[in-house]
Amino acid sequence: MIALTQSSRARLVAGLVASIALLAAAPAVLSDFRLLLLAKFLCLAMVAVGIGLAWGRGGMLTMGQGVFFGLGGYLMAMHLKLADAGPGGVPDFMQLYGTGVVPAWWEPLRSGLVTLLLIVVLPAALAWLLGTGVFRRRVRGAYFAILSQALVAAFAILLIGQQQSTGGTNGLNGFRSFLGYDLTDPVNHQTLYALCAAVLIVMVLIVRQLYRSRWGELLLAVRDQENRVRFLGYDPASVKITAFVIAAVFASIGGALFVPVVGIISPADVGVTASIGFIVGVAIGGRASVLGPPLGAIAVAWAQTSLSENFPSAWTYAEAALFIVVIAVLPAGLASLPALARRVTHRRAGEATAYAHGTPAPVEGSL
Repeated sequence: MIALTQSSRARLVAGLVASIALLAAAPAVLSDFRLLLLAKFLCLAMVAVGIGLAWGRGGMLTMGQGVFFGLGGYLMAMHLKLADAGPGGVPDFMQLYGTGVVPAWWEPLRSGLVTLLLIVVLPAALAWLLGTGVFRRRVRGAYFAILSQALVAAFAILLIGQQQSTGGTNGLNGFRSFLGYDLTDPVNHQTLYALCAAVLIVMVLIVRQLYRSRWGELLLAVRDQENRVRFLGYDPASVKITAFVIAAVFASIGGALFVPVVGIISPADVGVTASIGFIVGVAIGGRASVLGPPLGAIAVAWAQTSLSENFPSAWTYAEAALFIVVIAVLPAGLASLPALARRVTHRRAGEATAYAHGTPAPVEGSL
């Protein structure tokens, strides 16, 4: 079994503590606008944590996480629209584009409790059905990636075509409250940010515990030697399905919190481009580490928001170049930089010691 060394555990704990400290200090140093912007990045990081588990640990390139992000987002948005309309009321966009009657499948979402349950249960059920149909038939690699991306493309087209019930291309927006709290109150903005930060921290801790568990070791073994794991009597499909379901639930929760933070959810937020963006952040941060995926997602989202303001046409090329450079030079992502720096330092220290004792340093590649 593979276990973290004592120094690795210490560095991971130090990274977690530093990240929590930075998140706690953010409300004191950021403006209300910047704080909500950071909360948005945290929601995207929640999706990245799940992708890190499924792709980094399990080897499943999940390019369709926009489906689960969109399910959580639209479920929450539908509830908020119904809450703003009042008991028995009709959302404003239905009066403009629809028949003025709330569809029957919207009605259960008037309850906040039902909405929260569906945000977890519905993506989990869909991921289980999809995972069972795919992994039981041993579909993997590029075939699974293409299938998941086709699914998210179909989902976006479906949302666009249902203008009367989903808002079409415009999506759902104009929310005034979130679970009874006024979304225009700056105090509630801080509460919403704290909720996003707390949820992200819990997700990271859950994934860290899963990595250290026997199931986490089995998931890693399935990624590297699936046939051998099957030969030993385990069911690789069940392991993969579990990881896929967890990643789907994380993405759905991130989408649900994204809606009150940003104030809108549309097909552009859940389509193919958005799903690829999730993958880019995870790859740049380091998909196989615990903190790499969320930190990478936050960094890419921040860079996109900041640089696109000054270089709106060039940012896309810069993002693609960064992705290519990281994959080519640092396949393990930016999270591998500390380990690389330590290896370089140890090598230089060894060369210096050998030189001081009059022994020539070994030539790389020699016996």
